[in-house]
Amino acid sequence: MTLTIDVERGLGAFRLKSAFEAGEGVTALFGRSGAGKTSVVNAIAGILRPDRGRIAIDGEVLFDSERGIDVPTPLRRVGYVFQEGRLFPHLNVRQNLRYARLFSPEARRSDHFERVVELLGLAHLLERRPANLSGGEKQRVAIGRALLSNPRLLLLDEPLASLDEHRRNEIMQYIELMRDDVKIPIIYVSHAVEEVVRLADTVVLMSAGEVAAVGTAEEVMGRTDLRPAAGTFEGGAVIDARVVEQDMQYDLATLAFDGGTLTVTDVDALVGEPVRVRMRARDVSIALERPQRISIQNVLGGRITVVGPERGGVVDVSIAIGATTLRSRITARAAWQLGLAPGLQAYALVKAVSLDRHGAGAP
Repeated sequence: MTLTIDVERGLGAFRLKSAFEAGEGVTALFGRSGAGKTSVVNAIAGILRPDRGRIAIDGEVLFDSERGIDVPTPLRRVGYVFQEGRLFPHLNVRQNLRYARLFSPEARRSDHFERVVELLGLAHLLERRPANLSGGEKQRVAIGRALLSNPRLLLLDEPLASLDEHRRNEIMQYIELMRDDVKIPIIYVSHAVEEVVRLADTVVLMSAGEVAAVGTAEEVMGRTDLRPAAGTFEGGAVIDARVVEQDMQYDLATLAFDGGTLTVTDVDALVGEPVRVRMRARDVSIALERPQRISIQNVLGGRITVVGPERGGVVDVSIAIGATTLRSRITARAAWQLGLAPGLQAYALVKAVSLDRHGAGAP
């Protein structure tokens, strides 16, 4: 199932101009606040009417300005989860979930209900009212209600924005399960790097109402040249890996990736489970000889492929480690002193404590 969107809309001095496709899995709309992310999902849901363009799901047109098509929101079969959940306070969890039956084909109601309750761990909450739920529990119920409407597409607009770190991690685990279980496109809006790196199969980077880049999480979140569009986000490398060893004495894990192994701290995953880690370019140092007797746990041999232009006294260097490309941001003087150039053998040095582990990678 594929979502296709190509729309424009003027909003005062701001102009939205967005075009991309999204298939199964999580497509993250990422960018700084005010980039137009929520306007895009509102257009998909039918809440915001574009001035021009076309929106379709698997060829079925939801909006087409030239043909005068604008399918009403209730008929679009799009599930929408807002930041605050928006549950009915006078209904218990079971009743909030059952409300979605109004939008779901009768044949799927019973078995689908049990499946969603199990998927999101809601069985023990069914008789509670929203006032007696935590923020994370409310969002799980809101996600469940959206799924029970039998949507062709699920929109999640910064669903973790109001939660603390513990609750965010809890909900991200459920979203990972849902991503792997529910075979529909999920559009996930966020400006939080850790959420996008952990959950996204595809990233659409937005800036000033337009799409600045589209690609896999590894491609987009690793690019150092996109910082002006991404705000404070720092480029580097996003690596899909798998846990191959746990050192319980020192709270370290060894991860295997397409290029070697990495030692990482504080990995809450079992041996054999997939994880995704982010390596910021500024945390990667370069040596031309393998160093001895150092505290850095990760010394990765490879070949320099790109030495970027000098900008503000710094240079971005790409290093191929097997089939994986790492990026290092160093001073222009250091690059000159080392004589860095494409084709040169080098070692990437990465502290174990500098690696950001962002949960399970895409399967």
